[in-house]
Amino acid sequence: MKIVREPLDPKISMWHFLAYYLRFMREKEGLSLAQWGKIIGMARSSVSNIEAGRAKLQVDYARRLDVRFETGGLFELLLWYARMAHDPNWFKQYSQHERQAAEIKVFHGQLIPLLLQTDEYTRRYGRLSTAKDREAVLAGRIARKRAILEREDPPYIWALLDEAVLARRVGGAEVMKPQLEHLLDMGERWNVILRIVPFSAGEHEGSDGFFQLIGLHDRSIAYAGACGGGRLIEMPNEIKDVVDSFERIGAKADSQGASRKLIEQYLESYS
Repeated sequence: MKIVREPLDPKISMWHFLAYYLRFMREKEGLSLAQWGKIIGMARSSVSNIEAGRAKLQVDYARRLDVRFETGGLFELLLWYARMAHDPNWFKQYSQHERQAAEIKVFHGQLIPLLLQTDEYTRRYGRLSTAKDREAVLAGRIARKRAILEREDPPYIWALLDEAVLARRVGGAEVMKPQLEHLLDMGERWNVILRIVPFSAGEHEGSDGFFQLIGLHDRSIAYAGACGGGRLIEMPNEIKDVVDSFERIGAKADSQGASRKLIEQYLESYS
């Protein structure tokens, strides 16, 4: 007996609404997954994955649907709204991209990014989680970090940190001393570039919050953090804006050598 999967709930997110509407249009036209795929040049399995929420529609395919069904740009507009909105399921896709990254660029002004954290530093912030199973969340963060750093072909990591992350005494000396030592060690790795934006640099664009750029082999995506969540950024024009912000913040950062000396100065305060 053929199993018919229920459509996604369009009330969960704009991505779910888009997947729901794509299926609605296909069934309204009386087309199979394979027939629908031929219209936009996509494999049957790819159409199925989009309708199930396992993959996302891309802009060139949305435009083909708009031309085919003369919808006046409706599919491309729905895609734009989906990309602009907060997706409650963002982390699943984000972590998949992160594991495949060839390059990761990150700015943070409040805490040391996960990839540069010691496990104890991670645990300190893990205690602040409101999740029911905080231990599972913590274990997931540590596993995620190791999966990226211990790959056979680890990504290049470009990290810009505000001096505030060095000054914040997370867990006191017993946590911060090994954490700062770890930063110095990470900065010596062949695939890591670590630079600090000193307080003396004054104001910079990083005051808007932290963000991360992930360079894949065929494209780039970004993630911008926000209170209670954040969002993935996939539109090329928005990606360019994030890249520009990273470069402008980097223009105010110390050199690698000067950044190392600044970290060492903070480390001395724990001796």
